Amino acid sequence: MSKSILIQLDCDAHPSSFDSVVAIDAGVDHLLRYGNVEPVSVTSTVHGAMFTRGGDDLKNTAIFVGGSNVAAAEAVFKAVQSAFFGPVRVSVMLDANGCNTTAAAAVVCAARHVDLSKSTALVLGGTGPVGRRVAQLLAGDGAAVRLSSRSIDRAQVACCEITNHLPKAQLTPLGLDSEASTTMALEGCDLVIACGAAGVELATARQLANSGSLRVAIDLNAVPPSGLGGISVMAKATAIEDSVSGLVGYGAIGVGGLKMKTHRAAIRSLLEANDRVLDAAEIYAIAKSIG
Repeated sequence: MSKSILIQLDCDAHPSSFDSVVAIDAGVDHLLRYGNVEPVSVTSTVHGAMFTRGGDDLKNTAIFVGGSNVAAAEAVFKAVQSAFFGPVRVSVMLDANGCNTTAAAAVVCAARHVDLSKSTALVLGGTGPVGRRVAQLLAGDGAAVRLSSRSIDRAQVACCEITNHLPKAQLTPLGLDSEASTTMALEGCDLVIACGAAGVELATARQLANSGSLRVAIDLNAVPPSGLGGISVMAKATAIEDSVSGLVGYGAIGVGGLKMKTHRAAIRSLLEANDRVLDAAEIYAIAKSIG
């Protein structure tokens, strides 16, 4: 049996050491790392992966697309798939900047406490790559999603892009530019997930504790100060002090355990078949199976 090979295509100058370590921990035999990858340059690399093995051995080669620039990585991910010839292909996964594994893990954690199909969710910082994926996964499971940004225009664009993929998605764009507007946005929500930039508090501890409807709050920012006040980066289903609704919170590391398990499981699944394409929805399914 052929050794397993993962080809890591990274849009940054130096391929992510984080992604490389996860690949090795997932059991990959050989890891080939490429940096500064652009869409126009991937075809020969992809063909090298496709045409060196045949039959059942083809599944032992796969491609991982990463990098800190999610939009750039998405373009490479699309170019990789365009280089395939019908059934002659290898499996490929996109997780630039951890966007898909992080979003999937966060939504699975939320679903431990609420029925998403009957819930209203607020996604703070919803126009970034993780926020959009969180909103899409929530909407795909039937949640009514309030997607927020400091700019209502950006929130509207994000909602339109998600609706193009999910025509039945229940999405409401919000422009939140004050504490009062955030308090109003939280009214009636069962869950809130903060996906904003590091160093920006998007909701205060008092706002969360005073909510009469919130049951779970998840902060995906690992850099102080927290995106959601009062929630430690280590929190994992931790009761929020003085909450009037029995709220529990998760911090980035509290979500991180499931994220890491999901990332490793996704890498392993790439090497089970030669035709898997793992983007947000597929990675979410893996996270759900882990629980």
